Amino acid sequence: MSKTVVVVGHGMVGHRFIEALRTRDTDGAWQVIVLGEEADAAYDRVGLSGYVGAWDRSCLALPGNRFPGDTAVDLRPGTRVTAIDPDAHRLTTDAGETLAYDALVLATGSYAFVPPVPGHDVAGCHVYRTLDDLDAIRADAEASLERNPDAVGIVVGGGLLGLEAANALRQLGMRPHVVEINPRLMPQQVDEGGGEHLARMIGELGIDISLSSGTKSIEAAPAGGLTVTLADDTAVDAGLLIFAAGVRPRDELGREAGLDLAPRGGILTDVTCATSAPDVYAIGEVAAVDGVCYGLVGPGYATAEVVADRLLGGDATFPGADLSTKLKLMGVDVASFGDALGTTPGSLNVVVSDPVGGTYSKLVLSDDAQTLLGGVLVGDASSYGMLRPLVGSTIPGDPVALISPAAEGGEALGLGALGDDAQICSCNDVSKGTLCSAIADGSCTVADLKKCTGAGTACGSCVPLLSKLLSEEGVEQSKALCEHFDRSRAELFELVQASGIRTFSGLIERFGTGTGCDICKPTVASILASTSSDHILGGEQASLQDTNDAFLANIQRNGTYSVVPRVPGGDITPEHLILIGEIARDFGLYTKITGGQRIDMFGATVEQLPLIWKRLVDGGMESGQAYGKSLRTVKSCVGSDWCRYGQQDSVQMAIDLELRYRGLRSPHKLKMGVSGCARECAEARGKDVGVIATDAGWNLYVCGNGGMTPKHAQLLASDLDSATLVKYIDRFLMYYIRTADRLQRTAPWLDDLDGGLDRLKAIVVDDALGLAEDFEAAMARHVEGYSCEWKGVLDDPEKLSRFVSFVNAPESPDPTVAFGENNGRKVPVLLGDPGFPARAPR
Repeated sequence: MSKTVVVVGHGMVGHRFIEALRTRDTDGAWQVIVLGEEADAAYDRVGLSGYVGAWDRSCLALPGNRFPGDTAVDLRPGTRVTAIDPDAHRLTTDAGETLAYDALVLATGSYAFVPPVPGHDVAGCHVYRTLDDLDAIRADAEASLERNPDAVGIVVGGGLLGLEAANALRQLGMRPHVVEINPRLMPQQVDEGGGEHLARMIGELGIDISLSSGTKSIEAAPAGGLTVTLADDTAVDAGLLIFAAGVRPRDELGREAGLDLAPRGGILTDVTCATSAPDVYAIGEVAAVDGVCYGLVGPGYATAEVVADRLLGGDATFPGADLSTKLKLMGVDVASFGDALGTTPGSLNVVVSDPVGGTYSKLVLSDDAQTLLGGVLVGDASSYGMLRPLVGSTIPGDPVALISPAAEGGEALGLGALGDDAQICSCNDVSKGTLCSAIADGSCTVADLKKCTGAGTACGSCVPLLSKLLSEEGVEQSKALCEHFDRSRAELFELVQASGIRTFSGLIERFGTGTGCDICKPTVASILASTSSDHILGGEQASLQDTNDAFLANIQRNGTYSVVPRVPGGDITPEHLILIGEIARDFGLYTKITGGQRIDMFGATVEQLPLIWKRLVDGGMESGQAYGKSLRTVKSCVGSDWCRYGQQDSVQMAIDLELRYRGLRSPHKLKMGVSGCARECAEARGKDVGVIATDAGWNLYVCGNGGMTPKHAQLLASDLDSATLVKYIDRFLMYYIRTADRLQRTAPWLDDLDGGLDRLKAIVVDDALGLAEDFEAAMARHVEGYSCEWKGVLDDPEKLSRFVSFVNAPESPDPTVAFGENNGRKVPVLLGDPGFPARAPR
């Protein structure tokens, strides 16, 4: 008979415990009840700032956070535990329910500390901890900006969280003012020299900083907002205030239940994470392991693994904590590792400071200058991946050379300099030896290593090292597209350009083997389309396409298609609205306005497609390319024409970009957005190309996406005029199209690019490859040669003849197509499915 473990708290560490237990509990020994105080299931709190701009809670949801299909896990979000009775092995919830447990795991985390400043609880004061907190901050920020477009947002605390909060306020359109009681920013991570560099770079981004200062009082202002008085009696008018002054463990349940607490708070545990009460464990930020609370996700995950192992009869103990951190704050790299502040007696500091280049690097060495103890990196943290695993090891060479600009991110160091016990992934405690063993056992790709060892699956900072380790271990990573081509997509692209071959049969005859497959055929079709303006269904091309491309429409679940006319930038005339409505009415189609500012018409059969296209084309509309691996839409807000906050004409820019890049075939779909100000109503930073207006021009963001693995776009260039903006987008898109792998979106493409964003900037902005003119010329040829693909079918009787349900009976409709109704909406019904009882075949 299975036992019951109750988990109190469903944050990142609580979720990690449940995953670890369920993965290893092959005998079904434990049933799990999860009580989460927040209404949201576990989400990425480390990436909380990623919620700003996207405002989509699902973007931060941890994979499998609702345990679909797992009957051994009972998830109860929005449930607060009010009392624990360790002697009776029971607990009580806020709903009055009493639950018995065989084991109890406390994963209650921590709460944001609010200093007892007079006025700390007035309206407009916030903490930066949960999704609900960010929603409240957003609402107050928008209200403040309506009262005053130059509203200031105060952040109390200049640590990591405080700087993230300041960046969030900046994204919301406010002017952040950081107040830090210490004489430097991030005092727990960087030293005095690093703090000076960091403060200078953060200040250059338009953020006010008050160091060695505190908050004396907070008062509600008569006209709205706050009056904040600092320690030196300076009064600051602010729209809102955020406390980011550290966290405290949520140990109140343990205290009230009589569990032993650590002197500085937290539920006291031994190295097995067991508390003073029988069968009660504490993990994550609430656990004071041997009296110490750890506020990082890596040590928290380690405690989760220990308890999962213990419940299944293992003997795991807490392995200690790596407090190293690497992050990018508003485009500024910051990293610290080991004894970063040099507290070891007799330690020596080696510093390379470059105020002009904006970098600061420090290594902390043992008193004999032989052993690396720690370090600080500000402005350029590219050497972090190689230096952190060396902590505790003998330095391989001149320490100055390791952090000087000539070292170029530590490329002179090889992983061979590391011992097998060197920790490559600190989040999941994966050593070099573990990774090498996995490689020896057959793991031959980064994906294999992630799946086998868990390395690189948390913060991801060690992923470049995984690839490097594979190479140094002699594993040749195949770039073959498929069994028919031993070259990568990028190499095939170059072969098509160089050879002039314009057919799949010609390409495979010369450079491949066999007859092709579902992988290489559509890939080559895309390359051929990217390198010319030939019609997508012209000649041999027609037989290579995926179903959607083959019929220039998106196939739906019952075999019908959706038709999506182009609406550039979401800008549409009344005549075109009427035309879409009339077509939808006449053909009985279901209409839906999408998140991409398009109007989709669903339910068209294949023989109806040309009839619908003709009416749209005759009415002045064209194909929206929603069916292709190409530009989908360019989303826009109303911009300066209508919005009182608009700084540029975002609508016209969106129209110009969509008309320029329409029909451009690429390795994966492309989405763009143009926002008229920093309020980001077009959600441009969630797109492959995002453009945000400034008072000086346009900021260009690249390589973002939504979907199952959302990524925020990163800033490529700032304050561009319109011509330069378009030029940079031309270069970026053509470089991506030429070099990306099959079905690789821009975000993972950038992750795989050696040198990352800095390398991309060098290529796009500085023309490091000398190919800028070539990229721009290729885009110009595309723009000049574009023509509507729907019209190309309508003008060609041979292509038109393909659009029938049955070749031998072209006038006959498909009898398997049927529809039903759901709450007044037309929906498809699959034959044989009980579905909806009222069926109305066409």
